[in-house]
Amino acid sequence: MKAAARAILGAIAVALLATVARADTPPPDYAAIIAAPDRTDADRKNGERRAAVKQLAFTGVQPGWTVIDMAAGAGYSTELMARGAAPGGTVYAQNPPDLRPQAKDAFAARLQRPAMKDVVYEQRPFDDPLPAGVGDIDLITFFFGYHDTTYEAVDRDKMNRAMLAALKPGGILVVADYAANPGAPITTGKTYHRLDEAIEKREIEAAGFKLVEEGSFLRNPTTRATCRSSSRRSRSTSTCSSSRSPEPSQGRPSQSAIRASSGRK
Repeated sequence: MKAAARAILGAIAVALLATVARADTPPPDYAAIIAAPDRTDADRKNGERRAAVKQLAFTGVQPGWTVIDMAAGAGYSTELMARGAAPGGTVYAQNPPDLRPQAKDAFAARLQRPAMKDVVYEQRPFDDPLPAGVGDIDLITFFFGYHDTTYEAVDRDKMNRAMLAALKPGGILVVADYAANPGAPITTGKTYHRLDEAIEKREIEAAGFKLVEEGSFLRNPTTRATCRSSSRRSRSTSTCSSSRSPEPSQGRPSQSAIRASSGRK
């Protein structure tokens, strides 16, 4: 990801929620997770610009859950998921085989932290993210990496269907990414490291996910927006929108998060 894209922090976030409700389980104290004294200063600073408490709450991660963190990079979001799924949870951190050595080394260093003890590292292709036999997943997170798959050797339809197949009934997918202007071409993914959120939604829905809920916690008139979606194979509804901010040649990027349902009953 280019430095300019990191600075602008426009994004799309998509969450996928299946029809099985989990309201009977009280949510963890997400603010306490973010405020844990053993988190690093660098992670705290990163969390400030990502509205970490709200973002973690938006995923709905619970103790005991099994999670896949796609495009884990250096492991910032992986560690958050591991903290949210503890105790008793497992987080699979996926990175592509050609991950930059710097990010790989940073993840290896992070893996030594106690909070990462239930993390399983998987360096696998985006369109084949899990080893055989791993499934029944509660939550998949895919933060700020979907746009990279548009210019890499990735079969995105296969990737999205693999994520859908991995989720248990009621499973959730949350996607966050840098958003380009509506109508921006798919080549924007490589040129400006952001993508028209409509492209991501269309591709995710084509795999069987349906957008059902929008989150606004990352909205910012100058940088971001957020929405959420749920992934069902039967019926579902969808809502999503975003805000915009200035951007070279592509106008106004945003962050959004959407929720969809995979509803296998």
